Amino acid sequence: MIPAEFDYKAPSSVEEALQLLAEAGDDAKVIAGGQSLIPVLRMRLNAPELLVDLGKIEALRSIREDGDQIVIGSMATYQQILDDASIAEHLGLLSKATATVADPQIRHRGTLGGALSHADPAGDLGAPVLALGATLVIAGSGGTREVAASDFFTGLFETAVAEGELLTEIRIPKHTGWGSHYEKFVRVSHQWSIVAVAAAVKAEGGKISEARVGLTNMGDRPLRASAVEEALVGADATEDAVRAAVASVAEGTNPPSDLNGDADYRRSILPVLTRRAVLAAAGA
Repeated sequence: MIPAEFDYKAPSSVEEALQLLAEAGDDAKVIAGGQSLIPVLRMRLNAPELLVDLGKIEALRSIREDGDQIVIGSMATYQQILDDASIAEHLGLLSKATATVADPQIRHRGTLGGALSHADPAGDLGAPVLALGATLVIAGSGGTREVAASDFFTGLFETAVAEGELLTEIRIPKHTGWGSHYEKFVRVSHQWSIVAVAAAVKAEGGKISEARVGLTNMGDRPLRASAVEEALVGADATEDAVRAAVASVAEGTNPPSDLNGDADYRRSILPVLTRRAVLAAAGA
């Protein structure tokens, strides 16, 4: 299908973009890499009167170190994340999850901020960002505010970004020296996750001293398995110990039922995927 007619603006600054959004109100839609929005427009599931393209705002593309954090601009592409040495060293989990997203063509166009703002529960970057304890910076007419990743995802395709606001930065604490793994279950290559588990683990002397675990497509938003994280602390980095620690990981989840599998199927495979992810992250 062909999208409905719309006006198009490509501002060169965040301030200009916010001004355009303020003037257009709910008749405007923001486009980042466009890999999620363009199909929606083509199917006419959304028909904005104005499309505000962030592609010319170079300030939103940067990746930099800031003390004990890595700061990623919302318009940084998946490929930038994969190519960045500081992310590979300090945020291995994010790098590994990003490597599973779609194909090279999409990875050169899609952006981290666009993926997080779209908030598809089957998307692969929400869970690692959540597990790593990120803080997201949102700009509006009244200035900027910071939102913890645990408060950013508010529902199915919904986030804390309000009308007239923009996600500008993702600030993630360094996890230098942590092992990490993203265990993604799909039936065919390049598919959205049926279920996936993001795990970052610090292991010392054969025992797990700290753990971060995020779940993909197990609810209407990315989930953090806090109870499992607590159970893993002090556990031996062995198959039997980890299996016991993650056995209850599906409790409290509300996964979807669709053509790829019903909710019970997803719950049944989640402990297996979590065990694999944690053991791989721990180097066991």
